[in-house]
Amino acid sequence: MSTLARARCRAKAHPLALDAVLAAAVLVCMVAGSFVEPRHRDSVSWVLRTPDLLSLLLMTLGAAALVFRRRAPMAVLALTGTLSVVESLTGDPRTPVAMSAVIALYTVASTTDRPTTWRVGLLTMTVLTGTAMAAGPLPWYAQENLGIFAWTGIGATAGDAVRSRRAFVQAIRERAERAERTREEEARRRVAEERLRIARDLHDVVAHHIALVNVQAGVAAHVMDKRPDQAKEALGHVREASRSALGELRATVGLLRQSGDPEAPTEPAPGLDRLDELTGTFRSAGLHVEVARTDQGTTLPAAVDLAAYRIIQEALTNVQKHAGPQAKAEVSVVRVGPNIEITVLDDGSGENETQDGGGHGLLGMRERVSALRGTLTTGPRYGGGFRVHAILPLKNRTPTGEDPA
Repeated sequence: MSTLARARCRAKAHPLALDAVLAAAVLVCMVAGSFVEPRHRDSVSWVLRTPDLLSLLLMTLGAAALVFRRRAPMAVLALTGTLSVVESLTGDPRTPVAMSAVIALYTVASTTDRPTTWRVGLLTMTVLTGTAMAAGPLPWYAQENLGIFAWTGIGATAGDAVRSRRAFVQAIRERAERAERTREEEARRRVAEERLRIARDLHDVVAHHIALVNVQAGVAAHVMDKRPDQAKEALGHVREASRSALGELRATVGLLRQSGDPEAPTEPAPGLDRLDELTGTFRSAGLHVEVARTDQGTTLPAAVDLAAYRIIQEALTNVQKHAGPQAKAEVSVVRVGPNIEITVLDDGSGENETQDGGGHGLLGMRERVSALRGTLTTGPRYGGGFRVHAILPLKNRTPTGEDPA
């Protein structure tokens, strides 16, 4: 830290001492000025004179008042202005007591607002200049009287300029701090959204494949002794489901890798182009699934494609887990105007997604649909079963204008 910066820090830490030094300097200037008098004849010259005791007293009081200018600026201005008026009426010869009033006016202008500066400044200029011109010992047009008018105006203007600059710097500092807080909040929000998205993907992957593994393992255990061929086939499905689950988990966890980590998987996220493969895994687990599609030829945004796949995956997983062994499921994918509509129906016994065991399947589906500005309706069907219906807009923009993909 430089010497000037250290001195500035000390001055801010001890404002009363700084004002005392300023008051002493003003007193020296006023006393020095009171000993000199300009003489206007054929040429400009200066003569020495001796001020009287009253003038010295007024100068001392005016300078002493400046020590408290920060604590009570209005009171100090009133006191120094009164001393200047007294000096104008009684001082002989004239002494520069008005210098203390100019400093006090500067302090008021630098610590208040502009309307107050205008009112107080005009009042001070009018009273001091008017008193000096009307009741002073010098002619009204004397340069000393005009000097009072000029110096009071300069004091008010300089104080207002300092206040404006201080307010401008403070506004810039607050704006920078607010921008920094906003960046931190935005970063936290993005981290939370990314964690939520990864949690949804992990839930969808694990719930789907583990449900299939559970069903096929139960089938294998049931027919192991009597029908070993069927048990072997069921174990093959278990192996295939576990391999697929590991692959999707590896792809999802790969999103968390850092730049120095080994290369992450480059396999694209699943979409509706893998719908037949998805429904095939459920059929192999014993669930009867029918698919109807009228969206052929429609190119879906990546986020919509993934959300549609995950919604169907989660809905069929819930059918497999809760609708009963004889349940049938119907999946429809329909393009309706600017939207893609996903519907999954089942005719199960009613022990369905409404009793999801405290899981997050329906919640995850709602979050995916909400992120795309779509709508999701779920609920029991009349006569039994459950219905999941999602409407996903093809132009998927979030409120901030970002693609949620």
